[in-house]
Amino acid sequence: MLLAFDVGNTNIVLGVFKEGKLIQDWRLETDNQKSADEYGMVINQLFQYEGLDPKEVKDVIISTVVPSVLYTLQHLSRKYFGCKAIVIEPGVKTGLLIKYDNPKQVGADRIVNAVAAYAKYGGPLIVIDLGTATTFCAITDKAEYLGGTIAPGLKITSEALVEKTAKLPKVELEEPGHVICKNTIQSMQSGLVYGHMGLVDYVVKKMKKELSELCGEKPVKVIATGGMASMIESGVDCIDIVDRMLTLEGLQMIYEKNRKERERRKGFEGNGEAAKRECEKNSFIEK
Repeated sequence: MLLAFDVGNTNIVLGVFKEGKLIQDWRLETDNQKSADEYGMVINQLFQYEGLDPKEVKDVIISTVVPSVLYTLQHLSRKYFGCKAIVIEPGVKTGLLIKYDNPKQVGADRIVNAVAAYAKYGGPLIVIDLGTATTFCAITDKAEYLGGTIAPGLKITSEALVEKTAKLPKVELEEPGHVICKNTIQSMQSGLVYGHMGLVDYVVKKMKKELSELCGEKPVKVIATGGMASMIESGVDCIDIVDRMLTLEGLQMIYEKNRKERERRKGFEGNGEAAKRECEKNSFIEK
């Protein structure tokens, strides 16, 4: 089995794959104060509850935008699953041509989402991740990752509004049903939720126009994922598909792209300095 971690600023989504199929997934709060042992105990309990055997996990793959949690999960992988985790970082095979000015600056989650979306839906396409931040990524029909847009997520915007104003209260993020609101709670909900829908509509419209200049008149698919995706999709016409498991599926796809090389490198372990030099010479190459 493969254990995949998608570490965001707010939540860690983890999933177990068996023979390439996602058989279970969970969502935990991201806590950079937790130790590897604490995470290990939680994961062990989750496995037991679902009747899964941790000993069947043969590999671990991690995508993270929280560097402080990465070491913890790497340590967890070695101690509890007996393997060195694959980390989504420059050098790992993705199948995409990264055309960002500095590829090292692209968030791992954005690359993973792009890999899964392109494999499942083809290109050109726009991938929107509606999480702590709202990100928009553009991919051509030739598997070129062009870049995109990063905006504050709905929860961040809500928290900032409350923090920076003296009298506005914290509100639940839900649609009030109208924009001419007659109380403060609904007025805030309207501005937050419908304002974010407007952001999504406008950025997608502009991004489609720029993609059409590169890809011609080919239809652009728009795929959304992330915790806020279903809410935002309900109020816009620009999103074609909401794919909740996009990131986990992307991690499994990237694992498969790197599995043979990983197994070959494992075969060199313990075979002397010559083998180590051979491994280094044949390290992962982008695309």
